[in-house]
Amino acid sequence: MIFLIEYDRPSGTLVQFRKFDDADRQAAQDERLDLELKLNHEHSQHEVVILEAPSEEAVRHTHGRYFKELPELVKELEAKVT
Repeated sequence: MIFLIEYDRPSGTLVQFRKFDDADRQAAQDERLDLELKLNHEHSQHEVVILEAPSEEAVRHTHGRYFKELPELVKELEAKVT
């Protein structure tokens, strides 16, 4: 599966999360480019990424920062440090 993520860096929030079948790779890339151009025109600080993974669960595990609130991320980091 292919996942398109738009993430608002300043607020630390997920703006958009879309799934595409592997066969729709070109559509995902086109969508990403359109979104990047729009956000660049707006001088937005949003991050746009395309990730490939076997499942949504895998993406949430490997790229958790896109799905968790800041306090939760801090708590996880503190647990690793102590």
